[in-house]
Amino acid sequence: MGQNEQRTFGVLRAVLLLNGVLLGLSQGTQLQVKPIIVEEQLLWVNGVAGVKEYRCPLLTYTPKGNLLAIIEGRKTSTGDASSKFIVTRRSTDLGFEWSEENFIYDDGPVVDGDNLGAILVDDETATIFLFFTLCPHHVNCTVSSMMYTASVDDGITWKKSVNISAIIQGEGHSIAFGPGRGIQLKHGKHKGRLLACGHSGSIVQCIYSDDHGKSWTYGLSLPSLPLSHLKKGDFAPNENQPEELPDGSVMLNIRNEYRYHCNCRIVGISTDGGETLPLSNVRLDETLIDPVVSGNILMYEGVLFFSNPASETVRMNMTLRWSYNNGTTWVGALPIWSKASGYSCMTGQPSYNRTLKNKKYIYLMFEKGLLKSTETVSLVKISIDGTV
Repeated sequence: MGQNEQRTFGVLRAVLLLNGVLLGLSQGTQLQVKPIIVEEQLLWVNGVAGVKEYRCPLLTYTPKGNLLAIIEGRKTSTGDASSKFIVTRRSTDLGFEWSEENFIYDDGPVVDGDNLGAILVDDETATIFLFFTLCPHHVNCTVSSMMYTASVDDGITWKKSVNISAIIQGEGHSIAFGPGRGIQLKHGKHKGRLLACGHSGSIVQCIYSDDHGKSWTYGLSLPSLPLSHLKKGDFAPNENQPEELPDGSVMLNIRNEYRYHCNCRIVGISTDGGETLPLSNVRLDETLIDPVVSGNILMYEGVLFFSNPASETVRMNMTLRWSYNNGTTWVGALPIWSKASGYSCMTGQPSYNRTLKNKKYIYLMFEKGLLKSTETVSLVKISIDGTV
């Protein structure tokens, strides 16, 4: 090959390589994850300070790049309908150290008091919303009220609670939120929308706001079949976690209360920002075996993560799974805790807060025990690239 031919070949090769790089950039490259646990610590332990039980862990990033953990303290009883309080703890160093408890709500001696809940960050206004419900079980009370409190200083102080039920528009059901995270949509025509979901009995219901929480409207509703007199094997959607997919659709990962067709999760997709959820967009994910419990999903760096006790019968074997195709298939699993485990919640820093130091970490907070899943609440720090 002569010099001219070599020069021409070199130019052609460079052009092809450049086109390949540009094509790869335009199509995007799929992050391949290798999750490992790098740190774990207990944030709450039952019996401390006379508290009977801590339940329903919520976890989120904050607008300033910190972490915020929220828990429901059951004062004297382990029942869902009991007297409770809500407390938070914050970390400003990627989850290494945590603040003392900050009490933000106490329902006093009320039997059927506050019920957690969902935590939601409005990234556009740097506001954190915490949703909870009063009288969700109608024990010694008749009216259920959806509530929220908000923080504009990164979760340090909280405003007076607002009764959403008194101002919400449209028709729907008063719900027990989550437990988990609410979301703010980042893509499509509903960009900026705040969305929080939950259940009323065995009806999944969402609410949304397009004005940063000034007003709220009932959104999608997914009822049980039949509507009443449910029994084992009936379709009864329950606690759920919404998450936005890259195409702007909203996925709900839902507890299958009466084990409809399988001991596994229900999955639904809303294509209109959480306003509706057609039955044609609802399916069962038999890979995600489940003992009837609250699970959690998190879309992070283009990867969909799922956490729950991976068992068909008992609440044990907390596991992290991941998918590269929005939950169509699940390609990997990381055992977190092989013994008793229950509810869980995950978070990671949003794109505007990600740095080379923190972007490889996601965080999983879950109910953990030896004999009973609600003995403690543990926080696990996970590196998704396999390095500490």
